[in-house]
Amino acid sequence: MTIDLQPWFQNVGDLPARTPNQIVGAMQGSDILRIASEIQQRQAEGHPVSNFTIGDFDPKIFPIPPQFMDAIEAALREGQTNYPPAIGIPELRSAIRAFYKERLGIDYPEGSVQVGAGARPPIYAAFRSLLDPGDLVVYPVPTWNVRYYVQMNDAREAVVQTGPETGFMPTAEDILPHLREARIVLLNSPLNPAGTVIAEDLLREITQAIVDENNRRAKTGERALYLVFDQVYWQLTFGREHVSPVKLVPESARYVIHIDAISKCWAATGLRVGWAVVPPWVRGRMQPLIGHMGAWAARAEQKATAQMLAKPALLDPWMDDFKGRVEGLLTQFSSGLRSMRDEGLPVDCLDAEGAIYLSARFDLMGRAGIHDDEGLRAFLLTEAGVGVVPFTAFGMPDGTGWLRVSVGTATPDSVSAALERLRGALKKV
Repeated sequence: MTIDLQPWFQNVGDLPARTPNQIVGAMQGSDILRIASEIQQRQAEGHPVSNFTIGDFDPKIFPIPPQFMDAIEAALREGQTNYPPAIGIPELRSAIRAFYKERLGIDYPEGSVQVGAGARPPIYAAFRSLLDPGDLVVYPVPTWNVRYYVQMNDAREAVVQTGPETGFMPTAEDILPHLREARIVLLNSPLNPAGTVIAEDLLREITQAIVDENNRRAKTGERALYLVFDQVYWQLTFGREHVSPVKLVPESARYVIHIDAISKCWAATGLRVGWAVVPPWVRGRMQPLIGHMGAWAARAEQKATAQMLAKPALLDPWMDDFKGRVEGLLTQFSSGLRSMRDEGLPVDCLDAEGAIYLSARFDLMGRAGIHDDEGLRAFLLTEAGVGVVPFTAFGMPDGTGWLRVSVGTATPDSVSAALERLRGALKKV
């Protein structure tokens, strides 16, 4: 006998069971996924659309390194399918420390690495471990998803507005006034969505200010201030050197939480291996939280990642090719937009310095019925068949005309076709 449950889900009025937790009830879904869904619908209807929205890779265009694939398959054949430790398998944690020593010039002690299922669980665990309700998080916009992590932890935020003149990076003057009250400062470089890299002098100045603030707090017994440094894209930089705040100001090691993953640097977004490199006492708080969440990376992928990081030179030829292809697509897109600008069309962009993103601006407010960034995005989709994400999805004020272009699913041909459609649409305006 089968029981039909449908009647129990009708006409229930305002039953308490339907009322969500206030934090969850106030949380919005991803604007990027909403835009991607609209693009998929247009494609299904037969419209030509070049999708530059999702910060992901098409595995047919950008497959993971073959050595990595072989290592995962070998680990699975060996039976590496049981639970891993909540902290991460020892060989991966050791390989991460050695990799940071070799490539970033910072030598962390044992007990400083917390592995998770991609970068998101370590970010959440860091916030959850450090924040009490009402604590202040300082971060610049545009930036990826930070506001959701603030919201999930019932914290307060001090949002720092940035602009193209600084590559959408904050200045020290923007950050410093908030330090006395803050519990976390979050910086992201290379920056999602702008594709820019923070200047070394600026990072040093902010990091030193955090150390100075903590020296002051040590005298008063106040809780420490931490810098969450999201460097997930650090291996994808073009003509710019990525530097850790700890390398610039070694004393800051007591207060810096590095967030990292294989997701972007190896085109392995769905394989979910990430980590935090942190002061050991912070790692000790994060481990039980990630363990109870069950947010550990799969054992086979951890084994394979450890092998790759232990001998990074094995992947260097693949990385050189991968980076070159990504940079080529970004350069092709920026060159095309600047060519249109030189023709007098209302478009411009910044140089791509890192990640898989390009910042582009379309000066169309007040034209063609466009009055906000959502209208601009919709115009580019319907009139040019080009799907992009406005910076409003990353916390920027409306009406700037700045958009993120992501090339993880692009080819030279798709970029060329998109540029031609964009040129045609802009000429009509």
